Amino acid sequence: MRRLNLDQLHTFSEVVDAGSFSAAATRLDLSQPAVSLQVRQLELRLNVRLIERVGKRLKPTSAGLTLLEHARRIDATVEEAMQALSSHASDVAGEVAIGTGATACIHLLPPILRAMRKRHPMLDIRVSTGNTDDVVAAVTENRLDIGLVTLPAAGRSLHVTPVLRDEFVAIAPLKDEGWTAEVTPDKLVASPMVAFESGSSTRLLIDEWFLQAGLRVRPVMALGSIEAIKEMVAAGLGYSIVPRMSVAAAHYRRGLRISALVPELSRTLAIVVRQDKPLTPGLRKVMSALETLNNAA
Repeated sequence: MRRLNLDQLHTFSEVVDAGSFSAAATRLDLSQPAVSLQVRQLELRLNVRLIERVGKRLKPTSAGLTLLEHARRIDATVEEAMQALSSHASDVAGEVAIGTGATACIHLLPPILRAMRKRHPMLDIRVSTGNTDDVVAAVTENRLDIGLVTLPAAGRSLHVTPVLRDEFVAIAPLKDEGWTAEVTPDKLVASPMVAFESGSSTRLLIDEWFLQAGLRVRPVMALGSIEAIKEMVAAGLGYSIVPRMSVAAAHYRRGLRISALVPELSRTLAIVVRQDKPLTPGLRKVMSALETLNNAA
């Protein structure tokens, strides 16, 4: 058998991941006929059918699944070879796309990104925000290189590395002199609550904290921005429960009283990356920086 064409293998993998020839063509910056031709040439070379249509989406055949497993290992090996060569270059370059929640983006990433830019000016790091499910989906579909999300994060194709435990605290207006150093679900449930938006990982954790005490809260307001939540609380519109990192610095405490939760409530932030993701030098540097969060906390 003649040697396999690496471009055809890569195109085949992209078609399977994207679910259509047109979507793969967009990813590869090729025309749809060019993508279709490469897959057809690969099928002719191997004398097997690799892709079939199921409903509106393309799926690999049994032979296609077998080839896909090998193709991803081949891609990883080729990428490792390129990385070995790139180590001879004078600096880390390229692009890394990170997805994370808004709170981590505001309160964790800036010093890391500042240090990375200073050390590796040729490395372009792009950051987008979303909830855990959205970020995990984007990493799984290879639209993001890496995610920093709140556990749990489901995905059989993902490698998950916990990096930081962050406890929650209650915040109330500074003028509320009856606020104590520690608060319980029973104390909070009757007060107006400014909550995170429904469905977010943070909101689910907080709702579960109340449910463990046999209580259910009905927030007077639900917002998607941690900064908006703090402003509403400082304005006297209610209390909230937020990650401690969002009120850690002195200037974030202005206008707020901060109390510990009893029982304690915390979340774990983790790095998520595809198990078969080729680790470029730039991506390795970003992962190493994120893995130091626990030491810096």
